[in-house]
Amino acid sequence: MWSMLGVSLALCTLAAQPTTTVYELRIYHAAPGKMEALLARFRQHTVKLFEKHGITNVGYWVPVDPKDERLIYVVAFSTVEAREKAWKAFSADPEWQRVRAETEKEGRLVTKVESFLMRATDYSPDFKPEKVGERVFELRIYTAEPGRLEALHNRFRHHTMKLFAKHGMVNLAYWSLLPQHPDADRKLIYLLAHKSVEAAKASFEAFGKDPEWLRVRKESEEKAGGPLVVPKTGVVSIFLKPTDFSPWQ
Repeated sequence: MWSMLGVSLALCTLAAQPTTTVYELRIYHAAPGKMEALLARFRQHTVKLFEKHGITNVGYWVPVDPKDERLIYVVAFSTVEAREKAWKAFSADPEWQRVRAETEKEGRLVTKVESFLMRATDYSPDFKPEKVGERVFELRIYTAEPGRLEALHNRFRHHTMKLFAKHGMVNLAYWSLLPQHPDADRKLIYLLAHKSVEAAKASFEAFGKDPEWLRVRKESEEKAGGPLVVPKTGVVSIFLKPTDFSPWQ
């Protein structure tokens, strides 16, 4: 499953989802001591109610670091309008209101929710939930320098993904933010898979030293007039493991 042939085939299959498909990345910050209760609510109730109201469950993960008490997940909708309708119906569902009230008798389970509305890039592999086995996921969020997001997309489209695959990383999905998002002209969000956290670190070390990458990076930055990604703070990386109820394993 981790053969270079399999990785190459994944790269050759571009995203086939309709261009109207909307993906939503949601990051829930659990209240202190409430992480297990939050996961139990999703496992026993929320994911079923999502499906009932047309919210497609794509993947659910928690950070590998046990001290990081966040639930990170991706759901999908046919259109922006369908998303708005689905969330409204879900929120008004008497069953959800009952479940929420019962599970929050001793306080809220979530203190903060982050939401990113996204569409698959034209170079994203054709992703769908699958159960592969033992592996770790890596969510990476890039903030581009002003005016350089398209150059970043071009570098990934023509070079970076292939070099990732060369060094044992599996390209799973690449997303851009919807235009109405305030950071739409600055953000690239993508998902990788690795055999382990240690394997990921080794892969990125080899990638960073690859002469081809060094050449591509130099040329792309010279053409753009500087770094494509904000130095130091422009890359956020979170290693993740799927929950037991995640369609994507």
